[in-house]
Amino acid sequence: MTRLIRPEGPTPDDFHFSRRTLATAGLGGLFFMGYAPAGLAQDAKPVVTDTQGLVVEDVTLPAPDEFALPAYVARPEGDGPYPVVIVASEIFGVHDYIRDVCRRLAKAGYAAIAPAFFVRVEDPAPLPFSEMSRIQAIVGAASYEQVMGDISAAMDWASGQLWARGDRFGITGFCWGGKVVWQAAARFAAIDAGVAWYGRLAPSAEASPAQVSAGQPWPVDLAADLKCPVLGLYGEADQGIPLTSVEAMRAALARAGRTDSRIDVYDDAPHGFHADYRDSYRPADAADGWNKLLALFESRLKG
Repeated sequence: MTRLIRPEGPTPDDFHFSRRTLATAGLGGLFFMGYAPAGLAQDAKPVVTDTQGLVVEDVTLPAPDEFALPAYVARPEGDGPYPVVIVASEIFGVHDYIRDVCRRLAKAGYAAIAPAFFVRVEDPAPLPFSEMSRIQAIVGAASYEQVMGDISAAMDWASGQLWARGDRFGITGFCWGGKVVWQAAARFAAIDAGVAWYGRLAPSAEASPAQVSAGQPWPVDLAADLKCPVLGLYGEADQGIPLTSVEAMRAALARAGRTDSRIDVYDDAPHGFHADYRDSYRPADAADGWNKLLALFESRLKG
């Protein structure tokens, strides 16, 4: 049984690796095709969203460092223009789960863009659990400034597309990408709403000074800088994100007067409860969180 219980990946004692993979056909070209084997549950039955009524494509975007940044795009057919949602991945990058999230957003009337933040070093998606230390090194190489630059590049590129509303941007992200949501919402005035799924809010108690420094800026220190409402969706049983850090973030939001942002905690939910290809998946909590995401984006991006 596979279980990813920490945003930055597990320690070797967290779970046993299953080599089973699920591949899907017909989508992609720049990206690994399938679900990240390092997180895939043995009995996984992932949600698969079809492309009927959608335009899906792999594109490359000019990043600020002149890197040709790959991204997966899903949007409704037609002229639009459609509000844009940036999708920040987990540590496994743009694999089938993230692409499916983009298609779900497109079915709801959004143009979804998932940048491949990690591929300057290597695509982590196809690597097995036995290579987890390598995956963590790849992810660790994606600095805050690089990631923010990639998000800026995705928004700039979208603003130049006739099918996109350049005045309506949202962001959502999962695990590692959940932390990115808080950071981006504090960085970019162009972002109108964010939904963070179980992203780390503060350094762990075991973090070394170097790890604390490398993870900055931490969301708990950014509450006063948020430029839009952020909804945090977290699990009570998340072994990597303790409720003490959730309460610290709630307190920071209260001190900053950010009554438009909040964190909802799901009873007994583990880390990764939205990830339908993992054994951590909790369908009811995932569906409830998704409905809350759609409600926030409807109110903030479609007006």
